Amino acid sequence: MIMMADEEKTESSDKNQEQAQPADEKAEMKEKMLRLAAEFDNYKKRTRKEVDEAGAMGRASLMRELLPIVDEFELAILAMDKSGDKEMLKGIVMLYSNFMDTLKRNGLSEINCEGRSDPFRHEIVMVKESKEKEGTILEVVKKGYEVNGKMIRHASVIVAKHEDEKDSKK
Repeated sequence: MIMMADEEKTESSDKNQEQAQPADEKAEMKEKMLRLAAEFDNYKKRTRKEVDEAGAMGRASLMRELLPIVDEFELAILAMDKSGDKEMLKGIVMLYSNFMDTLKRNGLSEINCEGRSDPFRHEIVMVKESKEKEGTILEVVKKGYEVNGKMIRHASVIVAKHEDEKDSKK
């Protein structure tokens, strides 16, 4: 009988270990599943972000290619305004307006060219003597644009250089 009691104790401790082992395995598997689910969620977020960035880069590239058309529209409007053909001017202005509205809805915005020049936003193509503060933008030669905050073309500007007192007296 003593031997049977020892065998029963051994059997019961084996059963406890067998029951504990599946519980540990279950917890370990649950932890692995949670980790895998989190990794998959991060993967989905990362790929969504990459797709959005690729789309933004594509839009910016297309907009960059359309900017010469915008410039030509503006030149045509100026030329037609000087020629006096008001009906044709009205139609061109309407086309230009619709075209620009479409581009703006897709993130295009014009760079502000007021005040002092900013080397990150403006390309200085000429310097003129002026009574304005040095570095003040006097004229915009070519408009600059950005798409959703990303620069696609710097504005070409003419800036002021302070006049010398000696030169102005001559």
